[in-house]
Amino acid sequence: MQPNFNTSTWWLNSLNETLSYLKVDNLGLSSDNAAVRLQQFGANQFAIRKTKPIWRQIITKFRNPLILLLLFASGVSAFMGEISNFLIITVLVFFSVLLDFFQEHKAEKSAESLRHSVSIRTTVVRDGNKISSPVAQIVPGDVVLLSAGDMIPADGRVLDANDFFVKQALLTGETYPIEKKPGELNSEANDITNASNAVFMGTTVISGSAKILIVNTGLNTAMGTIAENLSKTPPPTSFEVGTEKFGSLIMRMTVLLVLFVLLVNAILLKPWLDSFLFAVALAVGLTPELLPMVISITLSRGAMMMAKKKVIVKQLSSIQNLGSMDTLCTDKTGTLTEAKIKLEKHVNLNGEVSHRVLELAFLNSFFETGLKSPLDEAILEHDEISVEQWTKIDEVPFDFERRRVSVLINHSENKKRILVVKGAPEEIIQLCTHYETDNKTTKTIDSNALEKIRSIYTALEMEGFRVLGIAWREETIEHNHAVVSDETELTLSGFAAFLDPPKESAKSALSALNDIGVSVKIITGDSELVSQHVCSELKIPILGVLTGKDIDKMEDTALQVKAENTNLFCRMNPSQKNRIILALKQRGHVVGYLGDGVNDAPSLHSADIGLSVDTAVDVAKEAADMILLDHDLHVLYEGVMEGRRTFGNIMKYIMMGTSSNFGNMFSMAGAALFLPFLPMLPTQILLNNFLYDLSEVPIPLDKVDQEELKAPRIMDIGFIRNFMLTIGPISSAFDFLTFYVMLIILNANEALFQTGWFVESLCTQVLVIFIIRTKGNPIKSMPNRILAIVSLSVAGIGAFLPFTSVGSYFGLVPPPMEFYAILALMVVIYLAVVESAKRIFYYIHDKKMKPMRQGS
Repeated sequence: MQPNFNTSTWWLNSLNETLSYLKVDNLGLSSDNAAVRLQQFGANQFAIRKTKPIWRQIITKFRNPLILLLLFASGVSAFMGEISNFLIITVLVFFSVLLDFFQEHKAEKSAESLRHSVSIRTTVVRDGNKISSPVAQIVPGDVVLLSAGDMIPADGRVLDANDFFVKQALLTGETYPIEKKPGELNSEANDITNASNAVFMGTTVISGSAKILIVNTGLNTAMGTIAENLSKTPPPTSFEVGTEKFGSLIMRMTVLLVLFVLLVNAILLKPWLDSFLFAVALAVGLTPELLPMVISITLSRGAMMMAKKKVIVKQLSSIQNLGSMDTLCTDKTGTLTEAKIKLEKHVNLNGEVSHRVLELAFLNSFFETGLKSPLDEAILEHDEISVEQWTKIDEVPFDFERRRVSVLINHSENKKRILVVKGAPEEIIQLCTHYETDNKTTKTIDSNALEKIRSIYTALEMEGFRVLGIAWREETIEHNHAVVSDETELTLSGFAAFLDPPKESAKSALSALNDIGVSVKIITGDSELVSQHVCSELKIPILGVLTGKDIDKMEDTALQVKAENTNLFCRMNPSQKNRIILALKQRGHVVGYLGDGVNDAPSLHSADIGLSVDTAVDVAKEAADMILLDHDLHVLYEGVMEGRRTFGNIMKYIMMGTSSNFGNMFSMAGAALFLPFLPMLPTQILLNNFLYDLSEVPIPLDKVDQEELKAPRIMDIGFIRNFMLTIGPISSAFDFLTFYVMLIILNANEALFQTGWFVESLCTQVLVIFIIRTKGNPIKSMPNRILAIVSLSVAGIGAFLPFTSVGSYFGLVPPPMEFYAILALMVVIYLAVVESAKRIFYYIHDKKMKPMRQGS
């Protein structure tokens, strides 16, 4: 390494110094050398996910304060000579932790493999060949090939460039693309904004192509220096907020009950160690410690199921957002149309077929080096025009503010230079002062000519054609650069008209999305006439139309109201699209955005759920939360349904934890008021809780009723609390009935009482899953086979355990047979009462929600 190499402003070093510093030439690395450098410099990413050893991952599971408190309590038991208590508590804690770890570890591994399947890749030269490599494996010294639409994978020096324009607003705030080219710079270019010979990680190629020598990767890049800000945790989603509130609710209840138990036991002068262990065990029983595991497993399984349905999930939390989505914003092309665009007409200003218009359009598309649109491809495929006599001098690349592209070309014979401009008709017409007649003479555009010109392209748009204006001007001054200011005093030649037929499957997909409560809003750069024609073909009712110009005149508050009642947004640029997304979110909607272009990145970031396709440009795929492997709304529909199934299964666990489980723990606290002994031993509570948790593990595999999938749902803490206050007291009532049976009918002693309640509480809180798992009739809604088998098996184990030697270690004794007869009757009555209460609860809840839905 050269000691005099300037590493801070490395673009000021000469190319030879840079090559020497990196110990490479400009032909690329060998695979072996690249592998060595990957070990030396590390992966080309900011947040490097270092896989901890298994033993360290397990230890982190012990950070739960309740787990630590239990282990402390077990240690105290050992110190006091209660060795059996110490062993039982320790074993149960370790089993619970291992169960949580292995399930969550498996889920994370599955999710990680899916994320790798859609990782951003780039073209790199290795062993003299062009290969596709994951961006994370790019190393200093690599030679990378870039073209329009690519994200720049690392900081590098430009070796070769062809009309290479980069948008680097992410780093510098510059609005317009900057041209990059090889060359040496003087010391005045000591800032990134002046580094015209260098490119920087995370910025985007807008047009042209280039060969780049990678100098810095990962945290050593300019982006890496601000990585801490870029990697800040985004605002929590509605689901994350809901689970946090749920956790707070449980924690408050737990603290109150534990303090209550400790106070009562202290007043009654019960043994302090037993009371302390009982209170801690009660806290463990109340805490939904499996919730993180259930969420991880359910989301991971949802991701795997969605992958089978051609939706790749990059962020697991986005699955729930997709299920909660009530508004989908999407472009028209490729989603509502076939994206098989054909050039149907090329007409002059008399509406007649014109070879001149086709020739100019072809020259513009042929020499354009930016990101070629489907319209360019349609022009080039339409007919073969000879370009042998033309050479390109320069171009002004397309951008979404100007909505046009210009190429400056030179004719080899007559040495005539012309600037050919192609773009949105309304933008092109504003730049034209003349128009071309049939015999190639030009006339000044007056009011009559302007009216005629507009009538021609309006008529084409009303027929459903996408229209481009084609114009030109002759350059009399020789210069080697084309700039935006050259796009003035143009001569309008005519229009190119394209047809993109509506997608046959779109009609049924839109209907299906509407049926499940997802409204679709179309946001397109096309004109309102073309878009309205497509909507009419697909039988989409147009509720309202807004154009980009309309939106520019509106304040954000006005836009929020308008966006609510509008479903067609036309002539939109990226900033206008983004404003629509933000306006809809401000109105309380969960918004999804489907986009695949460079211009879609801001909206993909702003939406609750960013959706792209595997054929999208890098910057769009990087910004998206999910990638569709098929550009079809039916695929998205399947993804929404899977998101709702995932949410439904997570809610089952939460509702179980806040109903019967809470009821049982509340009963334990209440029993401490009148019983001269502990209603259940601390080790029995822990065993009960462990077996209950075991029965809950298959919940992610369960089916979700179709009725639950008909509308988007969000985590509603009020709904959860009300459900708990409805079902919890029923569970407690049957617990107190058990107390009566054990004390009065069976005249039970301390051990028999604790055994009877252990069996009853386990059976009721496990078997009630068959009632709570469905809003409807539990007989008609069959559970997943594994869930049914595990739940019944756990209940059976709990009933049989008192007759085993293992049960005796936990202080369980065999109850009389009449207890089981009474228990069977109580369980049947309990489940019937819970089913009735559940139906009444949902009837009242749905009745309250109906006016709210109609109002919205």
